[in-house]
Amino acid sequence: MSAGDATGAAQAPGQAAGQAAGQTAGQTAGQAAMVPFEYAVLRAVPRIDRGETINVGVVLYCQAHDYLGCGIHLDRQRLLALDPDADVTAVDAALAGVRAVCTGEEAAGAAATVTPRARFGWLTAPRSTVVQPGPVHPGLTRDPAAKLADLMDRLVR
Repeated sequence: MSAGDATGAAQAPGQAAGQAAGQTAGQTAGQAAMVPFEYAVLRAVPRIDRGETINVGVVLYCQAHDYLGCGIHLDRQRLLALDPDADVTAVDAALAGVRAVCTGEEAAGAAATVTPRARFGWLTAPRSTVVQPGPVHPGLTRDPAAKLADLMDRLVR
C-alpha cells in the first residue's frame, strides 16, 4: 500500500487524492453519504373557516434508509390562544392517528400494512380536518432521525 492510499481502497480515475472509492466529494472516511429525504409539517387547524394554524408535528420519509418517522408536539396554550373553543381532544386523537399510521401500529388498520412510502403518501395527502399536512419539501441528510429532531426544534417547538 502506498503512502497516498492509506485507506487501502483503489482510487477511481478522476477521484481526488486521498478520497476512498465510493466516497463523494466532501465526504470523509467513516462519514455516511448524504441521501435525499422528504418531509411535511403537520398543522392543527382548530377552525377550518378561519384558516389559522399552528405547527404540531413533522413527518419525514427517507427511502435510502427505509425510514418513516414523525415528531409530534401539541402546545395546548397556543392552540387555545388561536381558538379558545378548540377541541383539544380531537386534535390529540388526530395526532395519535398520525403516529399510529407512521409507526405501522395495529390501531392504524389497513394503513399499517402498506410500505413506509405509501404511509408517507397517505399522511401527506391534502385533507380538510383538524390536523392537516403542509406541502412536502425535499432535503438531504446523513441521519434521518437527527434531521427529524432538528426540524421539530426549528419548525414546531
